[in-house]
Amino acid sequence: MSDRAYWPEGVERCSVGKFLAWLGVISIFLAWGGYGAFKVLGTGIGVTGLDNYFGFGLWITFDLAVIALGAGAFFSGFLRYIVRIDELKNIINLAVIVGFLCYSGAMLILVLDIGQPLRAWFGYWHPNVHSMLTEVIFCITCYCTVLIIEYVPIILENRKINQNRFCHHLAHNFHVYMPLFAGIGTFLSFFHQGSLGGMYGVLFGRPFVFREGFFIWPWTFFLFISSAIAAGPGFTMLCSAMMEGITGRKLVSYDTKKLLGKISGLLLCVYIFFKIIDTYAWAKGILPGMGLTFDEMFSSEHGYGKILLWLELFWFGVIPAAMLVTPAVRNRPWLMYSAVVMAAIGVTINRFVFTVQALAIPVMPFDRWTTYVPNWAEWSTSLMIVAYGILVMSISYRYLPIFPQEVKLNK
Repeated sequence: MSDRAYWPEGVERCSVGKFLAWLGVISIFLAWGGYGAFKVLGTGIGVTGLDNYFGFGLWITFDLAVIALGAGAFFSGFLRYIVRIDELKNIINLAVIVGFLCYSGAMLILVLDIGQPLRAWFGYWHPNVHSMLTEVIFCITCYCTVLIIEYVPIILENRKINQNRFCHHLAHNFHVYMPLFAGIGTFLSFFHQGSLGGMYGVLFGRPFVFREGFFIWPWTFFLFISSAIAAGPGFTMLCSAMMEGITGRKLVSYDTKKLLGKISGLLLCVYIFFKIIDTYAWAKGILPGMGLTFDEMFSSEHGYGKILLWLELFWFGVIPAAMLVTPAVRNRPWLMYSAVVMAAIGVTINRFVFTVQALAIPVMPFDRWTTYVPNWAEWSTSLMIVAYGILVMSISYRYLPIFPQEVKLNK
């Protein structure tokens, strides 16, 4: 049995047996996560490591991290269709799929995290117009819809589906209007990325994350945006490199990867510059103004030492930024990929400390430092979302023309 007729024209794929074996490995994590999701939805989030101190934990850290890394979709779309950087045409399909997987995965994990998913519609029907999370709810939903719209023409270009005249013309018309969707996606993603950071910045009762304002927004609004657009393009490029390693085929030219590495490096330099200024202003201005000290914000005994700050700013911030803007580094694949991985880790640490460390710090006289440890239910469902992404990407790679250069590069 062969499914060769459904492959993109001119490409090679592994046998059906190998493909099914690969899907079988993925299904193990899907099954484990499905069991975890069943327990959470059936008995409540009390089966997780979350409690009255930690309403946010691994799930929200995971959500914010993948949303930031998925920013490669909207920013690559902006650069390709609005700024007109034609070199990105060879990776834009992958960026769309990565963005779709990140955002749809984030929304799936939110179904578990909100505790009462049957009331999820309350945020739309009874919005709190004074909350930044209301803006996030609407923008992330609308942008996920935009990503679906951008994903549909890629599906319609399947070799068999595209033989249908209606599907062929529909896919063509979608492509004609893609700059419009890219612009809408940029607008929506810009504001929800910022509002996720702005939500933390307005929490004056949480001195670890509270920041002064710039017009009506706290500094964190802009820092979350800049960190996302810095890490997103590099993560998309890293996904293509990992797919090349798994499949043994060249999918994207190295010049395109170097361009994305350069873009990520320049944007990461901008982000780290302002992040360091923000940290200094917070330590020397905001904290003393609240009668607090820098040392009170950290506790190595409970797993929230200053090492996290130095890792975020320097080892996984300044160093990868310097590497990615250096041409000699970008000319060596393993160095460039290492720098992109480091940048992704830095953004993830940032989301972790804003989500978890901010809640662990005592803010009332009767409070104490608390430690949060996610349990199996949180890990299994988070890995389930990763497995879901690998599953959809595997099927997409096998049957859809994601990489326009693949045939040329493998001749």
